[in-house]
Amino acid sequence: MSKFEILPVLHSCRFLTAGKQIRLFFSRRLYITVFLPIIIFALWQSASSYNWIDPIFLPKPVNVVKSFFYMLREQNLLSDIWASVSIVGQGFIYGAAVAILLSVAAGLWRVVDLFFVSTINMLRHIPTVAWLPLIVVWLGLGAPAKILIIAKAVFFPIFLNTLQGIRNIDKSYIELASVLKLSKWQLVRKVIFPSVLPSIAVSLRYAAGLAWAIVVVAEGLSGLEGLGFLIFRSQQLLMTDQLLVCMVLIGVIGFVIDKAMYTVQQRLLRWKVGFNA
Repeated sequence: MSKFEILPVLHSCRFLTAGKQIRLFFSRRLYITVFLPIIIFALWQSASSYNWIDPIFLPKPVNVVKSFFYMLREQNLLSDIWASVSIVGQGFIYGAAVAILLSVAAGLWRVVDLFFVSTINMLRHIPTVAWLPLIVVWLGLGAPAKILIIAKAVFFPIFLNTLQGIRNIDKSYIELASVLKLSKWQLVRKVIFPSVLPSIAVSLRYAAGLAWAIVVVAEGLSGLEGLGFLIFRSQQLLMTDQLLVCMVLIGVIGFVIDKAMYTVQQRLLRWKVGFNA
């Protein structure tokens, strides 16, 4: 066999080897990812099957699945899920918008910084749950109270991260913008926003998860619908199967929200190459 006949064969072998390596890589990732959930499920099944724990405290997995379909058919579960997602979306958008605008203003104008930042740093140490009774007194038990609670929880991490990102911008960039006589709007659009975008993206992802966690507390303490309300109702009635259904749904939806925010973050920062083990 000549070298001209051998080269295509070697090339195809390398291609097959690379393809096999890719399949092995993804199969190993899948095994590692599902290993812990399988262990948890096996322990749960064993504990409920052998009565290590009273079923009223830990129902069987099959009963939880049955409760999920029962809640879908008889209790309008999808409506409660949508109520929670809608509240989180509105509170997240309002809180993030105000936080980004105010942090940019504080970063650009010293008087805004002096006027707002000290007060904001004091207020952020008051836990979000501590605001809930007062906000309920102001706005009642409806959606506006929950939206305000979530917006408040979202505001602080986004504001602080964005402001810190602005303060960490290389001073030479600002000096160059001054030499080029850029306007305030041009400075924000061409210098500040690209430089601070990584900080904004990370804070938005963190705040989205925080908002989803806070809605459970807000709905549980001041609401008549949503997953948080269902969790507290199930706890009061000792319906642990429905309680576990809500907990699993909260975990799954929170995971989806985090993955969506991570995907957006990766697309926005595709120009920024970093270390990934």
